[in-house]
Amino acid sequence: NKKRDKTEYKLCQGDELRIPPVDFKEKIAPKSLKIDNHTKKSITQNILFEDDNLLIINKPHGLAVHGGSGINLGLIESLRQLYPNERSLELVHRLDRDTSGCIMVAKKRSTLRAIHAQLREGGIDKVYQALVIGGWPRSCQKVDAPLMKNVVQSGERMVRVAQEGKRSITRYRVLQNLGPFTLIEAKPITGRTHQIRVHCQHMGHPIVGDPKYGLDDVNLMQRQLGLNRLFLHAAQLRLVDPSTDKKIDVRAPLDQRLQSAVERLC
Repeated sequence: NKKRDKTEYKLCQGDELRIPPVDFKEKIAPKSLKIDNHTKKSITQNILFEDDNLLIINKPHGLAVHGGSGINLGLIESLRQLYPNERSLELVHRLDRDTSGCIMVAKKRSTLRAIHAQLREGGIDKVYQALVIGGWPRSCQKVDAPLMKNVVQSGERMVRVAQEGKRSITRYRVLQNLGPFTLIEAKPITGRTHQIRVHCQHMGHPIVGDPKYGLDDVNLMQRQLGLNRLFLHAAQLRLVDPSTDKKIDVRAPLDQRLQSAVERLC
């Protein structure tokens, strides 16, 4: 009726309805990219566990888990090219592009459902290692702070601690004091977006190299150490193989760049 209306309005007899023009031009899908030899080698050399149902990979830093937002070829698209006969490859969970370490990929839908059930029931242990700013207090072994997703004006996705957010719990353990930094172990009990990173920031010890939640002057310092990335690594996964009921305990070593940074600080 020559005006905009709310989405819940129901049309009545006699209403005049105007639909904005729709572009029906055929969109040409971009050609699928082929995995390059460097990425292929990087993935195949970092397979930590494989059977007929499950893959666990030590994901390299900088590799997105899936395409999107300007990324045409991520880990899952690459694996589908490497395993053309596996028609049901799916990510079990996700890691940020800047985070390295253990990630699970199911080969069967039944495996995906079974591991998701373990995740919901708290039957899977995910253990991360991070280098944080300052001396993490050994008495701080658990952070229980609710998290809420927020979008800043630039459109960048951010997460913050807020009482109206969802309950979020991370357990921490000091691994090594390294002068102005601390190498810690972090175990997320809940699985919120950027949970470990925001909880570290909330405690006043942001992760070194964190472009979203870190400190610019410290990030400059860590580049002088030869480290130009987020120091967050998914170091260990413990779960039960849904096909055999056997325990799986997989560990991913720090990559050379992270290990070298630790050695420089020792």
